[in-house]
Amino acid sequence: MLKACLNGARGRDEHPALPVTPAELAADAAHCAGLGAGAVHVHPRDAAGRESLHPSVIAAALDSIRAAQPGLPAGVSTGAWIEPEPAARVAAVRAWTVLPDFASVNAHEPGAEAVAAALHERGVMVEAGLWTVDAVEAYARWRVPVGRILIECMAEDPAVALADAAAMLSALPPPVPGGPSVLLHAEGLATWPVLTEAVRRGLHSRVGLEDTLSLPDGSAASGNAALVTAALAAGAR
Repeated sequence: MLKACLNGARGRDEHPALPVTPAELAADAAHCAGLGAGAVHVHPRDAAGRESLHPSVIAAALDSIRAAQPGLPAGVSTGAWIEPEPAARVAAVRAWTVLPDFASVNAHEPGAEAVAAALHERGVMVEAGLWTVDAVEAYARWRVPVGRILIECMAEDPAVALADAAAMLSALPPPVPGGPSVLLHAEGLATWPVLTEAVRRGLHSRVGLEDTLSLPDGSAASGNAALVTAALAAGAR
């Protein structure tokens, strides 16, 4: 499965085609799904353009995406930079009136397991975001069911990112029948080498303006659709 990560924490100043509003997210999601993306990950914004976990902000983004592309799995982030206080993140999840299909929780962040538990209680599939081997070990102690593991290589140097990927994948608990699937991805210059490694290993991956602004040849991507097209051409599915 190739997931399209449409915007992340970037601002429009970083790319003119970055989708920010619910309507923009919906149009981009539908376009990427039409090309072959199997899911989308978005960071909804409030009226001032700030990332937000507020129920109305989450609902506006998800409702727009689902109206534009019914049936497309859509997920959001619960990153601590959006709401630093763990209790406030838990409260936000419990207040959501429209639920995403999945939501990512970074295992290294304070209160991560409590946020994951709140999502599970609401029936939202938990994605465990793992950035380091230490985070893998922290995740292994969770008592919350997880639907997908995100191996997220944060180093932009491709060689370092690939080494980090191998180390984190090796540190994962042994797979069990019906257990979580694994998605492998990176950022910046490492995006394409790590996506190629995900394809080689038969793992899910993702691509989009959240992770990179460039195509495999180093040229500027016109937008998320171009990145998804390049990823599919590289063998991602």
